[in-house]
Amino acid sequence: PCFSYLVRGKSFSFYRGKVRQKSHTKLYFLFKYRSFSAFFSNFAAENKKSVLLNKVLRGMTVSLNHLSDLVRKRVAVAAYYFVPGVVFASWASRIPDVKQMLHLSNGQLGTVLFAIPIGQLLMMAFSGILVSRFGSKKMILLAEVIYAIVLFCMGSSNTVFQLILSLVAFGMMANLMNIATNTQACLVEKMYGRNIMSSFHGLWSLGGFSGGIIGAVFANTLLPIEVHFGAVLVMSLLIIAFGFRYLVDDATAKAEEEDVPKFSFKTIDPILFLLGLMGFAGMFCEGTVYDWSGVYFSSVVKPDEAFIRAGYVAGMGAMTLGRFLADGFVTKYGPAKVLKVCGGLIVGGLWLAAALPYLIPATLGFLLVGFGISSSVPICYSIAGKLGTIKASIAITIVSSISFFGFLVGPPVIGWLAEATGLRIAISIAACLGLMIAFVAAKVGKRIS
Repeated sequence: PCFSYLVRGKSFSFYRGKVRQKSHTKLYFLFKYRSFSAFFSNFAAENKKSVLLNKVLRGMTVSLNHLSDLVRKRVAVAAYYFVPGVVFASWASRIPDVKQMLHLSNGQLGTVLFAIPIGQLLMMAFSGILVSRFGSKKMILLAEVIYAIVLFCMGSSNTVFQLILSLVAFGMMANLMNIATNTQACLVEKMYGRNIMSSFHGLWSLGGFSGGIIGAVFANTLLPIEVHFGAVLVMSLLIIAFGFRYLVDDATAKAEEEDVPKFSFKTIDPILFLLGLMGFAGMFCEGTVYDWSGVYFSSVVKPDEAFIRAGYVAGMGAMTLGRFLADGFVTKYGPAKVLKVCGGLIVGGLWLAAALPYLIPATLGFLLVGFGISSSVPICYSIAGKLGTIKASIAITIVSSISFFGFLVGPPVIGWLAEATGLRIAISIAACLGLMIAFVAAKVGKRIS
């Protein structure tokens, strides 16, 4: 069998398009063996049709054996950033197909998609507590496996109600995964003794690009959406299985935070709220690029049809590249200076696009914005996780929760401002949030450095 998943208390296996009921015995190995690699190896040994799966997993494991333990941990955490990027982009690339499959209007689709942030909001209060109590390694495994399974469930939804339930679960697991992965990244970053957080977020962006390409390929075939999401599920489980054994152990994580005082609302470090404020501004502008760059080009810049997405592509490409480059700058110049530059790039980019609504300057403007938003949020997460005043998972939860509201309210606020004043003025106003990043970074520069 290629993969198994649980639904309505039963396990099903898919092989060459045929569905066969299986017992839960095979899934028991998931809990019996120490790692996913051991589970799949035993599973493959009992099922000759899974020999290829066994060889793939053994090959990936052997390929990392010559690396140092610290490098293996970094690769494993990077893989756990890559998977959700692929999964989310796979879903985003097939939204039009799901809309057509369920016969949804634009308004109905907008309402249905709001289930994802609802799920994130529902999980926000519990993610940090769960990671702190049960460990980031266990929670990242749980969240990423369910995240990939829910993707398949979304593609298999036959009613709007089923899709909404799946999207709520999708949002909940996204929030839990966000806290767990960033906690693991902070632990590895501490072990390295230098900044590497932005490169992890770059892997998420790279996963997003990969997922978009995979989605485009499957969308142009006659295969049903279940095949696409099923293939992504299999790939995700393979990567999760490959990386799990190399993640930072929960015992090691607890030892790192033995001297950290217990959480109390009275002892929350005020700098966490300032970091959250900078994250809010960064995510507000990131949401603006995601949702409004295409609209700005189509309604204001008005280039040829082939260049409508030029601003979006420039912004996303710069964001991905900037995340891989940022760690070196943070190590050399310090986080405060890099954050000030990020704020300046956001201001300059949005004002350039608004002041000169022509193809080349507008594209250049969104390119600068992409570089600006690439590192602001990862740097804030990195600082929060290394403060040492409270546990990393709780600190990241506080910062990410405040930041998330920027991503949530940014696009609709831009829409309301555009309705009242015009899109060029709305984008010019959003640029002021870049000024806020630079101002707050300058005020807390000594502390965060």
